[in-house]
Amino acid sequence: MKNKLISTLCASLIVCGTLSTAMAEIPRPAKPNIVLILTDDLGWQDVGCYDVDEPSPYETPNIDQLAKEGFKFWQAYSPAPTCAPSRVAILSGNHPARSQKTHVVGGGPPAPYKENSAVISPWYSGRMNVSEITIAEALKTNGYTTGAVGKWHCAISHHAFPQPTDQGFDFARMDIGVTAKMKPHRLTGFATSAKDDPYRLDGNGIPRHQNSIDARDFVEQHKGDPFFLYYCTWLVHTPIHSRTEALLRKYCEKLGVPFPTDPKGWAKEGQKNPYYAAMVELLDHYVGELLTYLRQTDDPRWPGHKLVENTYIIFTSDNGGMEQHPGEVITDNYPLDKGKINAKEGGVRVPLIITGPGLKSGAESDAMINGLDFYPTILSWTGTSKPETQQLDGLDLAPFLKSDLTDSDLIAGADGKPRDAMVWHFPHSSMQSTIRQGRFKLIRNWSQYLLPNRPALELYELYDASGERVDIEESKNLAESMPEKARDLNTVLQTHLDEMQASPPFLNPTCKAKLFAKDKVCTAQEHGRQGNDVWVTYRENGAKVVDANLIYTDNGNHKYEEWYRLPAKVAGGNKVTARLPNNATHYVFNLIDENHFLVSYPRVKTQADTSEPYSAKAISAK
Repeated sequence: MKNKLISTLCASLIVCGTLSTAMAEIPRPAKPNIVLILTDDLGWQDVGCYDVDEPSPYETPNIDQLAKEGFKFWQAYSPAPTCAPSRVAILSGNHPARSQKTHVVGGGPPAPYKENSAVISPWYSGRMNVSEITIAEALKTNGYTTGAVGKWHCAISHHAFPQPTDQGFDFARMDIGVTAKMKPHRLTGFATSAKDDPYRLDGNGIPRHQNSIDARDFVEQHKGDPFFLYYCTWLVHTPIHSRTEALLRKYCEKLGVPFPTDPKGWAKEGQKNPYYAAMVELLDHYVGELLTYLRQTDDPRWPGHKLVENTYIIFTSDNGGMEQHPGEVITDNYPLDKGKINAKEGGVRVPLIITGPGLKSGAESDAMINGLDFYPTILSWTGTSKPETQQLDGLDLAPFLKSDLTDSDLIAGADGKPRDAMVWHFPHSSMQSTIRQGRFKLIRNWSQYLLPNRPALELYELYDASGERVDIEESKNLAESMPEKARDLNTVLQTHLDEMQASPPFLNPTCKAKLFAKDKVCTAQEHGRQGNDVWVTYRENGAKVVDANLIYTDNGNHKYEEWYRLPAKVAGGNKVTARLPNNATHYVFNLIDENHFLVSYPRVKTQADTSEPYSAKAISAK
């Protein structure tokens, strides 16, 4: 009996040892998981590990730890200085200028913001075109399960078409969580420990955040498959508030400011807003929850290993920090100039951290990176074929990330040519197009560029030839002292804009300013229609009409009224003709003259006028 027990025990030990050996020999699954964490309005100087000149007062231990585990990029950029175009660009790999999605909302006829605005933004799309093959759709062809949680904003409204499930996501939860507005104001409605409180505090005093829960739910439900999680937290976008009173008090003390008694506004400059500071720490905590889950959860596809061991993680922001809005200072991107809604460094330079299997820990790089690079890089990591019809304007970072980080020429296109330049096109609000080439950055100010004899270019040397910092503050305009360099960069910028068919802004002939050649603008006279052929006649007053568009909508008077653009023909006899789509409900003509003035027929409402839809003054197609 004793010998039998010994034999059984030995056999069991042999089996266990064999199983352990077999488990140790199981290879890494060929298809790694991908987690893309896209924060909202998080500035380059809002993260502790990006401290420059002075330490950040915001505490971000989880994000800082992630940087220690992977790559931190010092010169990473968003595709645009605002939210929606960056998101569409990241998901589609298509430059905002090329996709005509250059700002938030959109989908309206070109119109001055106010009657007296001198410059008019061009038409731009209200949505991501459904013809775009998103990274989610590409990955699905390779057996991936895809999930999107949090902020979408790739349509004319958060709830308008298309939604994530329309563009390749199997799982979609868009809960706003703790960023929902506090009512009646931000010094009321703090989270409590009450069971019926939707934001009830946990044992560490942290409010429940559905957005964070949704991210973990997706991974929990689909960890047995290769998965792609697009985790788009609404933090740290406005409204600026903290649902945890304890954190608000903590930062009042740390920043040396009194606990607020008036919920309205915040006037102290710099990184002194305790509401915002608390939001940044909450963001860090919720990111940490997901990271901890990945580190502690077994990988069903790779027994004996944790999920994080076969997961690439990208952490970044959709644009630079929002420094302020009317009545409130939010944060400060210094030493970078400006912030969100501006193409200067503070509006487009963002934190970027990448970790994953086979990548070095604690590495840093000064290579120029753009959110457009994520799509081709993810294709490379996952062995997914590039969709034949999809334009990818970014570059594959995978070869560079596997290197010693000294040769940025490894960031190259399919033709083997390294990245030559990086371009932004933002013909709205600040009205800029910019180019970063090597150590120089050029800014074209459209408000001056459209007029003759106006200084329109700004030139800055951000770094010297050795890579040392010179003027990342963009405080020393070299355009006058280096005119040839400015002209050369402006030519390269225009080449890129032309290749992408970027839409420039226009001058407003109805503004009160004395603009050059405003008195020569044409006069639209009458329109006509025969079947689907429509036209408008005009009288030239000294300036030649050189281009025209038909701007139409198929849902006039709808809650999400959305407009589209078609080219029109400048015919002989001072006539513009176009073919009206069958589904059009309303339309207007845009006539552009040789001096960049835009004449709308009929004249539509200004962008600032919310009293009526654009269709109220347009031509009815019915």
